[in-house]
Amino acid sequence: MPYPVLAGEVTFKVVSAALDGRSLRLEMISHPDRVVALHQVERREWDEARLEIRAQLPEAELASDRWSDVVCVALLVEGATNSRTLTRLSRSAGGVWTGSVPMARGAYRSRAALSVNVVATVDGIAGRIVGASEDNWIIDLVAREPVRQRELHINEVNFRDGEVEWLRPFKEAPWLVETSGDMPTVHLNTGIEGLSALLNSGGGPLEKAVRGTLAAQIATEAWTAMFHSAVSDLEVDEDGAPQWPTGWRDWALRSMLPDVLPDVSAADALWEIHSRRAEGTGWNELQPRIQYAASRRARVAKNLGSAIRVLSRSVEENQP
Repeated sequence: MPYPVLAGEVTFKVVSAALDGRSLRLEMISHPDRVVALHQVERREWDEARLEIRAQLPEAELASDRWSDVVCVALLVEGATNSRTLTRLSRSAGGVWTGSVPMARGAYRSRAALSVNVVATVDGIAGRIVGASEDNWIIDLVAREPVRQRELHINEVNFRDGEVEWLRPFKEAPWLVETSGDMPTVHLNTGIEGLSALLNSGGGPLEKAVRGTLAAQIATEAWTAMFHSAVSDLEVDEDGAPQWPTGWRDWALRSMLPDVLPDVSAADALWEIHSRRAEGTGWNELQPRIQYAASRRARVAKNLGSAIRVLSRSVEENQP
């Protein structure tokens, strides 16, 4: 951001939930996975869910005169329906903000993402986002259990000397993405000295910044590979209309299509992407949009920005 933003973390959790005023069972809310499951929780028909959330903001930073008119909001978004619900939270002592987020059943279909943003006036300009949560929650309307779907498998293996023979010709590659199985897999080459240690270590701000940038690059390649694989495997009906795939391919397409073809519905986007690839007309023009969608999913801009800020601080601190 070209203006001051919070360095401290913005965190939050869902402390309770209710359907039409009836409290949701605690086992349907998973704090480790940050998921709320709303499917078949004693009521098949309901009109509105209410999510009680508690956010923690860096209070000492917010007391700075760099920001004014600070507001904390919860944002509930679902890409499949393009639904958005914005709720203003109330401020309490000690940097705690609380609120009740409504979720209308008719506006959401499957999985919505819940996040928290901090908005303030900066340099006389109102409405600027100065902070945002990273560990966001999933509100799942179709899941019976509050488990975050793990759609990407990480396999650490030595490409040169490992047991996976087909990887040996790629001994100099730091990683490869495989999309042929039931779950996409990122193979990390442990033969590249320090790669695994960097991705799995803690370290200081500089190490974290480098790790975040590297992880974002890997994730971008994984999202791109998943999208192309999902499009290439589309099945069609008797009329030639493409059908939504299942499993992770459905997840990848529904996640990326709103950024690849943002001005059409999900069904029309599926038809358009299939037609362009099958006929070749306009397929090349879509590649920048696919790259953009993948980089958004991987949070490239956020990780790169964090790395630049850390490096800038490090240079300033080391100057005489």
